[in-house]
Amino acid sequence: MPDWTYHPLRRPAAALLGERRSQRTALRLLASVGARPAGARLVARAFGHRHPPRHLAGEVGGAPVTVRLGLSVPPALAHEAVRAMAPLGAGFVEVTPVAAADVPTVREAAAGRSIPVVVGACDAETATGLEPYVDGFTGADDHRLIRVTDPSVTAAAAALEEPAAVLLARPGVLVAAGPGWFARVTEAATPTLPAPGPRDIGRDPRRWPAWWWALLLGLGMTVAGLCAAAITLGPVLLCYDRAYLGMTPGDLHAVNHHLVHFLQHDRITMAGTMVAIGVLYAGLAAGGIRRGRPWAREALLLSGAIGFPTLFYFLVTGFVEPLHTAAAVVLFPMFVAAVRRSPRTPRWRPVPEGPEPERRRALTGQLLLIVTAVGLFAGGAVISVVGLTGVFVPTDLAFLDTDVQTLRAVSPRLVPFIAHDRAGFGGALMSAAVAIALLSAWGWRRGEAWVFWTLAAAAAAGFLPAVVVHGAIHYTDAVHLAPVWLGIAMTTTGLLLARPYLCAAAPTQPARTADAAVGR
Repeated sequence: MPDWTYHPLRRPAAALLGERRSQRTALRLLASVGARPAGARLVARAFGHRHPPRHLAGEVGGAPVTVRLGLSVPPALAHEAVRAMAPLGAGFVEVTPVAAADVPTVREAAAGRSIPVVVGACDAETATGLEPYVDGFTGADDHRLIRVTDPSVTAAAAALEEPAAVLLARPGVLVAAGPGWFARVTEAATPTLPAPGPRDIGRDPRRWPAWWWALLLGLGMTVAGLCAAAITLGPVLLCYDRAYLGMTPGDLHAVNHHLVHFLQHDRITMAGTMVAIGVLYAGLAAGGIRRGRPWAREALLLSGAIGFPTLFYFLVTGFVEPLHTAAAVVLFPMFVAAVRRSPRTPRWRPVPEGPEPERRRALTGQLLLIVTAVGLFAGGAVISVVGLTGVFVPTDLAFLDTDVQTLRAVSPRLVPFIAHDRAGFGGALMSAAVAIALLSAWGWRRGEAWVFWTLAAAAAAGFLPAVVVHGAIHYTDAVHLAPVWLGIAMTTTGLLLARPYLCAAAPTQPARTADAAVGR
């Protein structure tokens, strides 16, 4: 489990199961998932873990490791620890102290391992019995080993600056800090370079970096959303809309005096969601991809992979909107250029740890944002299905004071026209939800104020137009608007809890650079 579920749910789980039992249950759950290759990759990806920098590699007890950061456990925890630690970002597992009676337990734990296992044997006979089954041995006289009992990330990262140092955390460190401790230490120990700016962008588009294309994509999506809003508040229907329907807004109003308002409510909500997507993409570009965050590129990739294919909803609705198609044709090459390769050079600015209670509150806020995003995705999926099938929900028909048969009698193209707007909104909502979920899951770090402001601006762009337009047209059914109000409450609460953490002041001293690290 990630820190954003571990800490907020830790006390309820301890109250329900007991503290020791809840800890063992969590470890066994991670071990059961991590024991399977697909499960281990899923956990690593879900946690946002990446390959550690090369300078953190080394050897422990004669075994090469990708990161000189491991967990030291007694034999009783060895089986679960060996299977759970690799996806969490640990470089190895030490089992100690191991006596002759523990040899079968350690052999079983090391079987099928995907992470180096070293042993602190109590005697030579035990070491001889385990030599064919483990990767190395540690001894009390190895002064390179630093046994960590303090969960301070800053202290652990500072210790790793010594090229020969090997850090061994006790289980109590993970209990106190959470399963994300290894990844946080690795990131804090990663040397970085300064982030590029707009002045570093040349005039040749062929040489533009991915983050610049992602920023242009976000700005383009924002402009498209604002244009859609302007059309909705102005003529409502463009010339091709009128040609398709064979009707004007005046004709629609004459048929049903709520119908034009209903179209506006769908389209304004869609426009707000497009602006929210644009804000999210621009934030991921400037705050994430530009600073060498691989997860930011993946968040953009997954969001766009859901959003752009919704253009083909017309195969079901039967209505092709030229402006929607033109926007997709212009923006899609930008999307491809933005995600064509993952950023590899770290360019973020590390921020020292702050008060632990501040981080715990922020983790609760993080959980609320992720739960909200999951709800938005589910809502978008439902809206898409409804738009592609029945088109209307009961509260829609109650607001219109009509039924589907009556609307079809007005024009056989009216319902497919409405279906296009509704299904498109559902697809956009799913795309935005994926970006929100991944930004919240992977971008939660102290001092990353851009994460706070990106999510706050996206929430304002998405929620406020929906609330205002429903009030303006008097479509105020409590059941219909309940998800909106719940989303606003959860997002606001989550951001308020996380604001001191995300918006913490950056350090005044310059960060250790990659050039300096190489020169050590």
